[in-house]
Amino acid sequence: MVIGFVIWSVIAVMFIGISIWAWNAKEAVGFFAGIKPPEVKDGKRYNHSVSILWLVYALLFEGLGVPFLFLKQNSAGFVIPYLGVIVITIGLVVAYSIILEKNR
Repeated sequence: MVIGFVIWSVIAVMFIGISIWAWNAKEAVGFFAGIKPPEVKDGKRYNHSVSILWLVYALLFEGLGVPFLFLKQNSAGFVIPYLGVIVITIGLVVAYSIILEKNR
């Protein structure tokens, strides 16, 4: 399942790209697609917080993909990465809510 891991890793690299973009943005970045960026006191601090959030998410996401290297196709072990992604995504939204409250 090396191909599965490679695809998983490409997605993690995309999240790292979002992190880099957010770090270098001049104005406050939007977090959710299709929604205007929030009004914040310090745009740079907010962007750096969001960037770190995306970087941590990408690293956790990549870590959850490691079982793809060791499990055989149609293994029950694939439930772990999928459930893990649900958990870290919920954590991502909760952490963003905290960042937003601190920067308003």
